[in-house]
Amino acid sequence: MKRITMILLVFTMILTIALSGCSGDREELESTTENELLEQTLVEGGTLRVGISQDLDSLDPHLATSAGTREVLFNIYEGLVKPDPSGAFFPAVAEDFTISEDATVFTFTLREGIRFHDGEPVTMDDVRYSIERNADTTDGAPLVSAFSIIESIHVLGEDTLEIVLQESDIEFIANMTVAIVPKHAEDLNTNPIGTGPFMFESRRPQENFIMGRFDDYWGENAHLDRVEMRIIADSDMIVTNLLGGSIDMFMRPTAVQINELNEDFNIEVGTMNLVQALYLNNAVAPLDNEKVRQALSYAIDPEQIITMLGGHGVRVGSSMYPGLQALFDEELTTVYRQDVTRAKVLLAEAGLPDGFDLEITVSAADQPHMDTAQIIVEQLRNINVNATIRPVEWSVWLEEVHANRDYMSTVVGVDARVLTGRAMLERFTSTASGNFTNFNDSAYDALFLEAIGSTDREEQIVLYKQLQRILTERAANVYIQDLANFVAIRNNFSGYVFYPLFVQDFSTIYMVE
Repeated sequence: MKRITMILLVFTMILTIALSGCSGDREELESTTENELLEQTLVEGGTLRVGISQDLDSLDPHLATSAGTREVLFNIYEGLVKPDPSGAFFPAVAEDFTISEDATVFTFTLREGIRFHDGEPVTMDDVRYSIERNADTTDGAPLVSAFSIIESIHVLGEDTLEIVLQESDIEFIANMTVAIVPKHAEDLNTNPIGTGPFMFESRRPQENFIMGRFDDYWGENAHLDRVEMRIIADSDMIVTNLLGGSIDMFMRPTAVQINELNEDFNIEVGTMNLVQALYLNNAVAPLDNEKVRQALSYAIDPEQIITMLGGHGVRVGSSMYPGLQALFDEELTTVYRQDVTRAKVLLAEAGLPDGFDLEITVSAADQPHMDTAQIIVEQLRNINVNATIRPVEWSVWLEEVHANRDYMSTVVGVDARVLTGRAMLERFTSTASGNFTNFNDSAYDALFLEAIGSTDREEQIVLYKQLQRILTERAANVYIQDLANFVAIRNNFSGYVFYPLFVQDFSTIYMVE
């Protein structure tokens, strides 16, 4: 029979961050799961065929933009450290690391005998090259914004690297998940070379992306021989292919699509660890008027959206998802409750008593965001806002919305590349290259600098929550939910594990009989 597994992940990390999961009877679930596994035999090898709706935007891990790309490349590339399913950071390319008391000096020891997928040994030159590439400011801001505070990088012998920061950063270790790549690589976008449990085999743009097991992996080898990502733009066609037998796994099907599946599939349920919102271009009229943005926040009912999309999402009130539990401020979810009358008053005060036209640009392949946008369109009719959806391809969204900021509003989910408050909140500082909403607040900028400079974790948490409140009260965006994360997988596969950030770990999956 079809089994639905509700995953509860509770984790601790160096920054006291935890993941809040779905509700359910965990003890009964674990007992049931264990009993099922006793009846199954693990089979080494095999191919997992995964349906995805968007092609990978870049195979170069330092240039990849979309979360969908990064979650796949997680299997090919590794940093000096990497997160585990509990959220803790453990040594990867590095074998060990130490942090000075003032959090300004980070020292890493290279793992002995570790090799890249092309067979070449990983050297400290490769490590230094990878970090310096992401810290380079020749063409503007560094690829990893947190690297802007690196003062110096020192190679101490053949196996030791020291990174000295200009200022204390108690969250900096999370940024050491940045991929270590070979200095000798000619073009990572066409021939990705990493140290992860899977290695690149082949790619046909808009068709597929294939990874094979890396047998010389330094850690525990993956169980599967191969993982094939098949690109199918229409998510309903992915479901058709699941039922037809040509695909084994589909990440993030909708609740409606899940109901179409049969007893051949297990449905794993978690959350996506992102902030879905109606993101607003704060530099475009009339959204440059705070009262207009607040009116939208009062007109839209996130609870209704969550219910209509299946009821599994978790309400958010600012740019922080519940998985970052220490930083998440649940009080902000009640700042705006649907109040059509108040929304109309605010529009009138902004000089728009008859409403206005609002274009919502959405990636057509992201069905949950398209569904959310359609509900928003209907809700905004109540305040005479004529909202229309402009569906675009993901590549167009990346160029027009994220890169060029040439849009009015968009529904999308924003995640954290690393498990830090900084990763979620820095994008709203006025000078951040990733500030695609054009939010600009000098008080926010000053408070952000104070927060990242704090060496007192409790004080930093308070400051991060104050930053979130500014975003909420100024209605930088209309915050909705952390979307439910469904994973449909054929029931002759097992071992799927959720992480507290947007990744897919195919190394834990195995075939059963």
